[in-house]
Amino acid sequence: MNVFFEESGDFKVGAVLSQAGEAYQVELASGKRTKVKGKDVLIQFEKPEPEALLAAAKGIAAEVDLDFLWEVAGQEEFGFMELGAEYFGHAPLPSEAAGLVLALHAAPIYFHKKGRGRYKAAPEQTLKAALAGIEKKKQQAIVQAAYVEELKAGKLPQAMQSIVHQLLFKPDKNTIEYKALEAAANELQTTAPRLMLSTGGLASPKELHMSRFLFEHFPRGAGFPQVGAGGVPLPKAPDDLPLADVAAFSIDDVTTTEIDDAFSVVKLDDGLVRVGIHIAAPGLGIRPDDAIDRIARARMSTVYMPGDKITMLPDEVVDAFTLAEGTDCPALSLYAVLDPSDWTVVSTTTRAERVPIKSNLRHNDLDELVNEETLASGAGAYPHKEELGLLWQWALQLEAGRMKKREAFGLKPEQANRVDFNFYVEDDVVTIVRRKRGAPLDKIVAELMIFANSTWGKLLHDSGVPGIYRSQGPGAGGWNAKIQVRMVTHAAPHQGLGVDQYAWSTSPLRRYTDLVNQWQILACASHGVTAPLVAPFKHRDATLFSIVSAFDAAYAAYNDFQQNMERYWCLRWLGQENARQVDAVVLKDEVVRLVEIPLVTRLAGMPQVARGAQVKLDIVRWDEVDLSLEARLLEVAALAPDASVELDEEEEDDTGEAALAEVVEAEGVVAAVTTEEGVEVPANAGTA
Repeated sequence: MNVFFEESGDFKVGAVLSQAGEAYQVELASGKRTKVKGKDVLIQFEKPEPEALLAAAKGIAAEVDLDFLWEVAGQEEFGFMELGAEYFGHAPLPSEAAGLVLALHAAPIYFHKKGRGRYKAAPEQTLKAALAGIEKKKQQAIVQAAYVEELKAGKLPQAMQSIVHQLLFKPDKNTIEYKALEAAANELQTTAPRLMLSTGGLASPKELHMSRFLFEHFPRGAGFPQVGAGGVPLPKAPDDLPLADVAAFSIDDVTTTEIDDAFSVVKLDDGLVRVGIHIAAPGLGIRPDDAIDRIARARMSTVYMPGDKITMLPDEVVDAFTLAEGTDCPALSLYAVLDPSDWTVVSTTTRAERVPIKSNLRHNDLDELVNEETLASGAGAYPHKEELGLLWQWALQLEAGRMKKREAFGLKPEQANRVDFNFYVEDDVVTIVRRKRGAPLDKIVAELMIFANSTWGKLLHDSGVPGIYRSQGPGAGGWNAKIQVRMVTHAAPHQGLGVDQYAWSTSPLRRYTDLVNQWQILACASHGVTAPLVAPFKHRDATLFSIVSAFDAAYAAYNDFQQNMERYWCLRWLGQENARQVDAVVLKDEVVRLVEIPLVTRLAGMPQVARGAQVKLDIVRWDEVDLSLEARLLEVAALAPDASVELDEEEEDDTGEAALAEVVEAEGVVAAVTTEEGVEVPANAGTA
């Protein structure tokens, strides 16, 4: 005897070897023996042979007319043998009965299983809905297949053209568009972004990187609502600000439009010198929680990248408060009266006023004219020569004082032998210019910004008003723990800079923390001892803590994006210059940095070479999509002879940001970029 039975949702046939009560010992065609319970046996038969019956049953099941079978079944529960008699017009043969079981089991939308060999026809409405769903899937499969063929032919289907970014960066994986994109990419052995590039969905790798960033951080676009003329009100400084009796000047890169800081120098009758540090004062017009404040708080910072930027504030607001040449600008001024015999600070004063801006000096025009030699000898002719000479002398004293303080914190003096790079992009052609860190103009700006941020941080602390500080000191783990930089709302030392406190306050047009601190400083300057009562933010203010947290997250993301775009433009430079063999400097282990551009890469398997050694590389290939570079070592020269070697304090003891790295990053001159390998190397902070 043979049996047709169900086991674990599958139907099998076999020859009965023995029977014990309600159980059978069955041998399958494969020779395997299994125990089958009587309740699982659906058909017992003598002929044909088990395998022949199963083959015949499959053929019959394939020919069953399911629509007719559903009509025959009616709406009552039934057994397969009962239905077989009506369907076949006679008591079904074993192969017919088995075929009917296979057909019923394979059509769950027509028949619902109620038990072993028992079924019930699906309700008419349920069946119609299921059949419509199946038909829809068939049509979708046809459409999907057509999309795949279009993509493989290098054409982007019309349906995908408006959802390119959605498909790449946040896809709904159940859509036919995404399934088609994945299928086509797999068949072509490529990736979805590369396929989008080849089909015209994205114009270039640059657009890919930009689009990914904007999709995540500016999902509604990087534009602003209309400001003024019926739109968001344009903030305005008070009309009664006093006019300062100075002729101030700024020092910035040629591309800078958000001019936050300017300086003035006045010789007093008693032989003392008064230096003014004038900071743009949008805080005089923007108020907490007004429309412009909400825009700035949503962005937290200007986003920099070579050749472009996404500003924190609308252009109309920047234009209203930037320290533009030839205008009287609202400013928050810090005046320091100095004794030029030893450059000690006699007194400081903070006040809000209008400041006449006489000049906007540019690095590009002055870098060759203003250097340590010309400042020492007095040679050359350039604007504000006398003022710059005095500021340079004070900057050197400020730096020396910080270095003593830094050493008191247990850190080594900073090294000034690093090279920075400025990026300029025009018509998709990149120019990368090397600049030695610590050049006089950079140092003047950096040191005076450190002085202002430290002085105003102390003013906030002494006035009992909270602010947002940058603190650097050992983290958890004791005296030998890694030095960390963090943002706090109380005064705390910044050991890397060598100051007792450091509150970002000098870039309020570009950074939201500085705007917040400016509101707090204005309260101190205007209200004295009552400042804690009128300052917008109080101690333990939950809003202030949330600003710190949001700024940290946004600033980190913006820095990552900036580094990626700088790496992209470095790779573009390689192709633009047809650079095939290049010089590089060993930073550590297998990590090297090209000499002419700030491109860092790892040479896997490179023999051990001394840090600072100069090597020659053969550029094999690079990829602007995944920002990778493949190179091989050609030869090892010697220790690099110039200042491009980056073996400074930060690599020696891992203390974090160097002073100039901290400040010039803040002021938009240059930035220190930390690569994925953990080696800190310099790169431009963007063309401001």
